[in-house]
Amino acid sequence: MTGQPVMYVIDGARIHTLDDVFTVVGEAVRGEGGYFGRNLDAFADCLTGGYGTPDDGGFLFVWENSDRSREALGYAETARQLEQRLAQCHPTNRERVRADLERALREDGPTAFDWVVGIFEFRDVRIDLR
Repeated sequence: MTGQPVMYVIDGARIHTLDDVFTVVGEAVRGEGGYFGRNLDAFADCLTGGYGTPDDGGFLFVWENSDRSREALGYAETARQLEQRLAQCHPTNRERVRADLERALREDGPTAFDWVVGIFEFRDVRIDLR
């Protein structure tokens, strides 16, 4: 990487669901209608570079209004996502997903916001929560 990294700004005020994360980040990177995954696995893949971001990793994200996103992607959205996952997952995963759902319903454990931030961290992509 040479020079200043490319900065992408995420407007957290536009994020109300996990699906909105993919849309808002996609538009920050690739413009209106820009693709940046439609699930957490695809999102993680897109963060590796080359899906509109520099291949050399010379980029970062600034997540403005992240407090609003944190609230929107809290336990209610987490439970909603886990209910969908439970309905679609392989039978061998149901017990684990059900346990995660029960934790979310008790407002315990990671939230959907934590999942997203964790993916940035796992992919070693700098994110500035503001």
